[in-house]
Order: sequence, then C-alpha cells, then structure tokens
Amino acid sequence: MLALPTPDIDVRLKRRCEMTRLLAALLLTTAVSFGCFAQGKGVDKQSERVRDTGGDRLPANNGTKTDVGTGRGIDFGKGRTPEIPPIPNPYRLTARRDVLLKAIEEVMRNRNLVLDEAASRPSEGIVVSQPYTFIKGAVVSQSELNHYADIQTSATRGWTRGRYTITVEVQPIDGTSANVSVNAKIEGRTDGATGAEWVTLPSLGTAEEEFLSALITNVTGSPPPGRPIEN
Repeated sequence: MLALPTPDIDVRLKRRCEMTRLLAALLLTTAVSFGCFAQGKGVDKQSERVRDTGGDRLPANNGTKTDVGTGRGIDFGKGRTPEIPPIPNPYRLTARRDVLLKAIEEVMRNRNLVLDEAASRPSEGIVVSQPYTFIKGAVVSQSELNHYADIQTSATRGWTRGRYTITVEVQPIDGTSANVSVNAKIEGRTDGATGAEWVTLPSLGTAEEEFLSALITNVTGSPPPGRPIEN
C-alpha cells in the first residue's frame, strides 16, 4: 500500500512554494530596477559625450571641456578691449619742419598750454610751454598726479597741486619728414609750514602720449592706430 502524505509534510511543501514565489518576485523587481537605472545613466553619459568632443586628452588636459581641470577659465578676458600700444617717441611725421612747428603751437593753444617764448628756440626746432597746472586741491591731486608721474619715488605726501611743462623737439630727416620727440616735466606741489614747494617727479609718459596723439591727429587728420579722435 502507498503511504498518504501527513499534515506536517503538506505544511512544509506549502511554505516552500510560498518562499519560491517570493524569491522570484524579488528577483524580478531587482532586474526591472537595474534596467531603469542603467537607462538613466545612459542619458547622462550621452550628454557627457555631446559636451566633451575634444580629442586632446593628455593628463591634466580636458580637451574642449572647460567646466573642470586646467581648461577651466581659459576664456577669461574674452571680449575685453585690446590694450593700446604706446606711441613711438620720437615719432616720424611726413611734413616740413615749419609746418610741424606751426602745428605744435596750435596743439598747445588747443590744450590750454601757453608758449614760453623765452625758452623756445624755433630756429632749432625746439618749442617749450609754460608750466600748466592740470589739477588743484588736496583731495584729488594725489590720484591725478599718480596718473602722470611715479609719486612712489618721493617721500613727500599731502600733494595739493600738479603741473607739467611740455618740450617738443623737431629733427628733420629730409625735406619732407622729421622726427618729433615730446618730453614732459611733471611737478607736484606741497603746502607745508615752510611754505609751498614744487617737487619734480618721474614722468610715466602719459602727458607725452596725450600731446603726441593730438599732434599726429592735427598733422595727418586721423589719430594714431587704436585711438579715438579727440574732441
């Protein structure tokens, strides 16, 4: 005769079936979740490939990627106004000496500079202005002086005025051209217990460039390269 299953065996079989179904459900859930996660990562990787198309992948170099590493910030200053090159001093102009001397005097008048007839020697091509006070007042004098001269070389403080004297020399090259050189003497004034004192300061070349630019515009009809037309 065949032995019939006992109640204990039926219970164990039933529990084993339930555990098998639960394990299968967990495996299916895990497989579905992994597939969704992998799909999401694929989108990000594709985006990375679109952004990073550079072929230069040397160590510490990220190709065209500029959001990380050494490539970051390589566009700093993009669109910034290019630096204006200095005007050569002396500057060669195509004009006769008498024409240049007349233009120099005209530029001096336009810039409120008074011709120093005692110091000038037009026959030798030298034109000198009287000292021109370009700034007054203790509050603003130091900043304006710093624009024209190196005031760090002087131990003096408490500037109250600033002035400069322009000397222009014309040296003919031939009958139709000449070299024009401009020099500026920059002075700062202090008012102390012993009275007013003018101190000569090293020029930064600003006054010379301003005068040369105005003279070139007067003679040629256009400013030097990279400079706007002065009103």
